[in-house]
Amino acid sequence: MKDSVRAFIAVETSSAVRQRAAELIAIYAATGAKVSWVKPHNMHLTLKFLDDVPLNSVPEISAAVHQAAAECEPFELEICTAGAFPGPGRPQTLWLGTGDGSEPLGRLHAALERELKPLGFPKEQRRFAAHLTIGRVRRSEVGAAELGALIKQHAVFSAGRFPVDKLVIFSSELTPQGPIYDALSRAALGCRD
Repeated sequence: MKDSVRAFIAVETSSAVRQRAAELIAIYAATGAKVSWVKPHNMHLTLKFLDDVPLNSVPEISAAVHQAAAECEPFELEICTAGAFPGPGRPQTLWLGTGDGSEPLGRLHAALERELKPLGFPKEQRRFAAHLTIGRVRRSEVGAAELGALIKQHAVFSAGRFPVDKLVIFSSELTPQGPIYDALSRAALGCRD
């Protein structure tokens, strides 16, 4: 039995948002660009990647996540943009971005950073950029120009709104068929019990 687990903390999206993301994926996929597409049931907004953590530290991490969640009230988050990192001209990671609700999401991220730091998880050096990853581009020129043009064309992309009312600690097992995520713990926002 393994004594560690690859873990991250995320917000789950709604089925309606995942459906809209799948519709955009179908548009992008028509270019023939070589992209590893995220399966809709695996779509989430990662707030903090923890990497490999000892299994016996999960209860302590869960307590810190519950504390961070308790500090923030539930809110609605809008998914309304689409883009790529580092940019449409050289896309590597394809994503959907946030609109209304971005500020409370940022506060939730900051609360997580604060609560997890004493447990040895350093604060992220990059500015937090909330996004829903929908695909990772593999090195290839096939369809790249067409994909870049479609990314620009769909920069404004409404995938809807969904309630953010809990944080989830997920384990992530990497397999040849793609990652398998399992919820290790859930923490309700605004719950001070």
